[in-house]
Amino acid sequence: MEDSRKDALLRAGVNVDEALERFMGNEELLVRFLKKFANDSSYQSLKKAMSEQNYKDAFEAAHALKGVCGNLSIAKLFELVCKEVELLRGGTAGEGVEQCHLEVMAEYERVIVELENL
Repeated sequence: MEDSRKDALLRAGVNVDEALERFMGNEELLVRFLKKFANDSSYQSLKKAMSEQNYKDAFEAAHALKGVCGNLSIAKLFELVCKEVELLRGGTAGEGVEQCHLEVMAEYERVIVELENL
């Protein structure tokens, strides 16, 4: 993998070695899936549900986003979304969920900007 591409992935918070292992070393396939990340609807669903204080739907959307982040090895965002999932478990807003959601939104936006540079 070219150093510039690897640097871009690292800036996006991707655990490159883990991601390449998950994609059986196929760098182009990994990059293709990472470029599609912004098109996944779970983040928009999470934002909408949180704005409506619909914590049941927020939990489902966060859980879906967690899976996508995990499969793509987007490590920091995955960790933040895991925390949000736990705060939303049971369809209620656990203490600190609003702050956690702000952190998820900020990291998501940062990741998207970095992935656009691939």
